Amino acid sequence: MGRVRIGAVTYLNARPLVYGLEQDPRFDVRFDLPARCADLLHAGETDLGLIPSIEYLRGPNGPESYRVVPEVAITSRGTVASVAIFTTREMRDVRSVALDTSSRTSVALTRVMCARAFGITPRFEPHGPDLAGMLSTADAALIIGDNALFLEAGPVEIRDGGASRTVMVQKIDLGELWLTTTGLPFVYAFWVGRPEALSGEDVRALIRTRDRSLERTRDIAEFYYPGDPVRQDVADRYLRDNIKYVLGPDERAGVELFYRYAAETGVVPRAVAPTYYPDAL
Repeated sequence: MGRVRIGAVTYLNARPLVYGLEQDPRFDVRFDLPARCADLLHAGETDLGLIPSIEYLRGPNGPESYRVVPEVAITSRGTVASVAIFTTREMRDVRSVALDTSSRTSVALTRVMCARAFGITPRFEPHGPDLAGMLSTADAALIIGDNALFLEAGPVEIRDGGASRTVMVQKIDLGELWLTTTGLPFVYAFWVGRPEALSGEDVRALIRTRDRSLERTRDIAEFYYPGDPVRQDVADRYLRDNIKYVLGPDERAGVELFYRYAAETGVVPRAVAPTYYPDAL
C-alpha cells in the first residue's frame, strides 16, 4: 500500500491530533477547513479525513461504507469556548441565525439546539465568520473555531441600513448547552475512512500522535501563534481545559444521541451508529 492520504483540519483544536504527523512516512497530510476535509473524503480524494462528526452520515455510499478510528476525537464535556451562538436577543425570540458553515457539525448542532433547547425554528442563512456583518442581517450568529475562541459577550457595532449602531451580544457556548441538555459530552470531529484505508499500525500511529501531542500543548500554542504570548496562553489553556481528545463510551453515546436528534430535526435522513476500525491496541 502507498501512503495514506489524510485530510486534516486547520483549526487549533485539531493540532494535537496531527502535530508531527507530517513527519510520519506512512501519511501524506493536507490541511483544510472541516467541511472541505469532508468533501475530499466523500469524493475519494483522501483516504482518511478528520471530518465533522455529522458528515459520517453523509457519505455518497452511505455511512456503512466508512469506519471511524477508535479512541481519538475532538470533543468537549462542557464549555468548549470555540463553538458558540452570539445573539442580540433572548434565544426564544430569535427569528434568524447566520451560520458559519466551516464545520457542518456545528451547523447541525445549532439546528438541533434551536429546536430542542429553545423550541424555535428560525431562518438559517450561511455567512462568512464576521460577527458584525452576521448580526447586521440576523438576530444571532453561529461562529466556530479560532474566530469564536477570541470573541466574548459584550457590545458589537453593526451596520443598520446606512448607519451604524451598537448592540449588546450574549455568547451561548454550545458545548456547555449540549452537556446541560443531555448529560453527555459532544463529539465535533473524528477520523473517518474507508474500511481498507488503515492498517492496525496506522490506527496505533494516530493514537500515539494524540498521546504525544497532549504533553506538548504549550509547544503547539507557540507554533500556532508565534510571537503572540497572550494568544499562546489562551490557546494552551484551551487545549488543556476545554477540548478533550478521547472517544470513549460516553462520547460514543453522545454521538449516537446527536445523530438521533439530528434525524428527528430533519438535519439528516436517518441515524446510524458509527462503525469503528478494529481496536488495534
